[in-house]
Amino acid sequence: MTSVQQLAKMIDHSILHPTMTDYDLERECAVAARYNVASVCVKPYAVKQARQLLKNTEVAVGCVIGFPAGNSAIEVKAFEAETACKDGAVEIDMVINIGKALQGDWKYIELEIGTVVKVCHKNGAIVKVIFETDYIENKLDIKKLCEICTEVGADYVKTSSGFGFVKGADGRYSYMGATIENLKLMRDSSGPNVKIKAAGGVRTLDALLAVREAGCTRCGATATVAILEEAKKRFGE
Repeated sequence: MTSVQQLAKMIDHSILHPTMTDYDLERECAVAARYNVASVCVKPYAVKQARQLLKNTEVAVGCVIGFPAGNSAIEVKAFEAETACKDGAVEIDMVINIGKALQGDWKYIELEIGTVVKVCHKNGAIVKVIFETDYIENKLDIKKLCEICTEVGADYVKTSSGFGFVKGADGRYSYMGATIENLKLMRDSSGPNVKIKAAGGVRTLDALLAVREAGCTRCGATATVAILEEAKKRFGE
């Protein structure tokens, strides 16, 4: 039987938009606490403040690394991750070097992910590895990334950053985010100790239930209130 609290504990409440201020952070941490979600996912500078805001709750503090484009050097990602851990983050969502993955430089990708995983695990944090599937579209590449994450001991594989906008022929930017097809592929291609996180485009209760059915145990969301209020109506308090 599905409960609202079970669904809430799937959600990483995202507080990542570039325009967000400290006032927005305070408001959104209050939302996370009110609904008792799994975690907040914040920008690196905000970890200490989020930790303070959520100190008397069961909500974990997570932080993004190399966000959103994944272009930082390996050493920088490792330093950023270690700093976030020391500031109080217990969950780290890192963006891979997208260009290196697209050119098939798997040795680099393995070193990059493995380095961040080692740093985070040493500091007691779990790691979610963001592929950015709006850019990494080839199914064989997604499969290979899952295999690498399994090999180096990553805790989660994750579809998207939420900011992987693709420029179309008309000059407009669009964004797909998590798809059921990719989530099932990621579940099938990852080892049993690697969990799956959906991110990007999950804005309704039905969408959350669908990604859960596809094998996800976590989901990044900004529409937390709408999703969980709908869950209360459907499943009761």
